[in-house]
Amino acid sequence: MSGITRTGRSTWRNWAGNVTARPVREVSPASTRELADAVRQAAEDGLRVKAVGTGHSFTAAAATDGVLIRPDLLTGIREIDRTAMTVTVEAGTPLKRLNAALAREGLSLTNMGDIMDQTVAGATSTGTHGTGRESASIAAQIKALELVTADGSLLTCSEKENPEIFAAARIGLGALGVIAAITFAVEPVFLLTAREEPMAFDRVTAEFDALFAENEHFEFYWFPHTGNCNTKRNNRSAGPAAPPGQISGWIEDELLSNGVFQLACSLGRAVPVTIPAIAKISSRALSARTYTDIPYKVFTSPRRVRFVEMEYALPREAAVGALREVKAMIERSPLRVSFPVEVRTAPADDIALSTASGRETAYIAVHLYRGTPYQSYFTAVERIMTSYGGRPHWGKVHTRDAEYFAGVYPRFGEFTALRDRLDPERLFGNDYLRRVLGD
Repeated sequence: MSGITRTGRSTWRNWAGNVTARPVREVSPASTRELADAVRQAAEDGLRVKAVGTGHSFTAAAATDGVLIRPDLLTGIREIDRTAMTVTVEAGTPLKRLNAALAREGLSLTNMGDIMDQTVAGATSTGTHGTGRESASIAAQIKALELVTADGSLLTCSEKENPEIFAAARIGLGALGVIAAITFAVEPVFLLTAREEPMAFDRVTAEFDALFAENEHFEFYWFPHTGNCNTKRNNRSAGPAAPPGQISGWIEDELLSNGVFQLACSLGRAVPVTIPAIAKISSRALSARTYTDIPYKVFTSPRRVRFVEMEYALPREAAVGALREVKAMIERSPLRVSFPVEVRTAPADDIALSTASGRETAYIAVHLYRGTPYQSYFTAVERIMTSYGGRPHWGKVHTRDAEYFAGVYPRFGEFTALRDRLDPERLFGNDYLRRVLGD
């Protein structure tokens, strides 16, 4: 199989529709060699290069006016090593295909985010994460990766090989090169029991530390304009498997979480005054349920209602105070917020630009329905988050710059020095990277 090259300025759009780009050409390499050739050719033509996954980032991290590399043909499992308990996959493999393929082999990732449409390289490069007391982001599960650098050479990076690059490139923002393949740690497939339960805001925030400590994976959603939350606890189970019933699962995951929610968001966007009433109804519509299944069927859920999102990582001990400030801010403002606010956690990790780098972390994510003006809400929330030294998710809306990041990431200078070494001419640069990493 050989790759595909398309020239001419067609417009690329991200999933949320808030970012567009018009590259000179798009390339879909079918092998690592073709990927390296595409990078070398771009350099010769004086064009900048960005690889794009499924466009699930809300930032312009992958936007370029040069060469856009689409990894559609760089997919599939390359190798499963049952001795080392690893799987090596091509960079463009969608997480949903990886999860299903691993399950067929009796294997699983340890933790994952709640959406699995992204490619493995896109998800890890921006720091995609789920929630976990001990198990961290998808990038923290990487054991090795292959990176095509600005001179077209292929570097293999792991704790033993090019360890200083490995320490940074697992969440590299596309700034250090183009990932060709990733090796993840895996384990024998296991069962998780999910317990979803409505809970009052005051109770969740008062008991947050205990709920975190008692559960392997804890998260909750608060519905603005109400005192209501929905909690989710995922813990390993001896079984047996007891997935949601077809009808009850469809009602919760499709009808309420996608269908009715879509209608409610559309009504709220058209008539914002209805949002508080809708929130009170929708926050009461979800009922308690418990089910047991393999990990990806518990961690992930379909997301068909399109939105724009901002998420900040805070020191875990600051989460409740910050969330209470967000609630108070919304209550005293004219804002009408139709989407729940999501709270998750992660352990500290050792990746230079991970939002959980070097500290126990809690995440607070705010969303608004696509097409709704979000700037005033996000600006007010961001002001609260930055007062706690918050670190924004690299793939979600934020206004921070390199000067700010140098203050909240102790290893920021380590990353930018490595970038200077690997890409001195900024072949992989774009406007977003200029803002967040500096020139």
